[in-house]
Amino acid sequence: MSQSTVKQYLPWVVAAALFMEQLDSTIVNTAVPAMAASLHVTPLSLKAVVTSYILSLAVCIPVSGWIADRYGTRRVFGVAVAAFTFFSVLCGLALNAPMLVAARIFQGMSAAMMMPVGRLAIIRTFPKSELLTAMNFVIIPALIGPLLGPTVGGLIVHWLSWRDIFFVNVPVGIGALLLIHRHMPDYQADGRRRLDIVGLVLFSSGTALLSWLLEIFGEHNLDVTSAAILLLVSISLLGAYGWHARQTPHPLLRLTLFQIRTFRVSVVGGFITRLGVGGLPFLLPLLYQLGLGMPAWKSGLLMMPSAAAAMGMKFIAPRVLRRYGYRQVLVVNTLMIGLTISLFSLVIPATPIALIVLLGLAVGFFNSLQFTSMNSMAYADIETPDSSMASTIASSLQQMSSSFGLACGSLITGWYLGELSQTDQAAVTTALHHAFLTLGGLTLLSSLTFWTLRSDDGKSVSGKGRSEPHPISQASR
Repeated sequence: MSQSTVKQYLPWVVAAALFMEQLDSTIVNTAVPAMAASLHVTPLSLKAVVTSYILSLAVCIPVSGWIADRYGTRRVFGVAVAAFTFFSVLCGLALNAPMLVAARIFQGMSAAMMMPVGRLAIIRTFPKSELLTAMNFVIIPALIGPLLGPTVGGLIVHWLSWRDIFFVNVPVGIGALLLIHRHMPDYQADGRRRLDIVGLVLFSSGTALLSWLLEIFGEHNLDVTSAAILLLVSISLLGAYGWHARQTPHPLLRLTLFQIRTFRVSVVGGFITRLGVGGLPFLLPLLYQLGLGMPAWKSGLLMMPSAAAAMGMKFIAPRVLRRYGYRQVLVVNTLMIGLTISLFSLVIPATPIALIVLLGLAVGFFNSLQFTSMNSMAYADIETPDSSMASTIASSLQQMSSSFGLACGSLITGWYLGELSQTDQAAVTTALHHAFLTLGGLTLLSSLTFWTLRSDDGKSVSGKGRSEPHPISQASR
């Protein structure tokens, strides 16, 4: 297996697996009512179908780097994809709610191995001068998966059965396994480090509890006092992990990597930016359906322009970063995202569809450039022995920020709505408009984190100043 062949096919392998994982994380939401009717339970009782997946991701992502270092990227990634496909089938064949929840837990555990291990294989395979193009290709599933999930899920439930939502993963999984067998490189750490059991318990329990709180936030069965106590416990666990990581020689997640400026700015800045961006897949369908009175299918179609623009940006992002550099691109692009989010506050029933489509295109365009920039710059100054650790940390915080972003959008909208009825179209529309302004303002402020970058930061990845194309650009397309 030649290195050129690996470079040609590896981005496709990782992208296929990540698309399967990202699509599955949101496609279930629209099928919950149909699942409940089929399994003879209430829709609210199936909340665990969603939360169990999120919790297993939060718990297992931190240990993925250690497992990959010990057993090799090909074996771990292949087993993860095979397990994800297998448990997808079990989800579709579930006879009752407990069986479905159990299968979803194992699905989440498998997915937790795919994202960081796939990134690790990309980082180890491509030199930094080619990393931008490879990462730019692989990030597409993370952008379009959450946007397409509700649309695809709604169409499948409408025309077929909710069980077919999970069977969609089978052909993708089988294709990915064939590519993994033929083209997936196998990287292992030179030395074996012991697993940080104490760190795993502290960090995983803290993130799992925090993710669960965010997922069920606002439900009537959890009072404010209990939620506050559990929030304090989760923060205390994470704080205890921070103290523990400084005391042990081989921590689960080595926080000293945050001393590297490009890694710190990318991960922390990305976390803050996702607080504003993360709520859009949740808020936009509400605006279209509740605010504008559109049917669900039309609302779903209006999410498509963002996905199309995100895919189109992959052909432009390397040239933009190569010409202007990470600092200038991230500062300006973050401001453009904040402005675009704020402009949704002007969308009313009389707004022409063409203008809404343009806004959707802008969101996808700028988000794609943003995530490509942040995800590739994170590894600009990371040494090869630290790549596994860096990938695990970045994946863990990305998962947390996604939960935070969704909860943030829901919380802000609920706060503006207050005691008004959710059936009041005018009140809901006004609350959503205010939420878009707030999230847009938060995103504008997050641009301040990127001002700390230097003009030449990330040059090893972007190749700023070079005019020739990257040698893998054609292969990645």
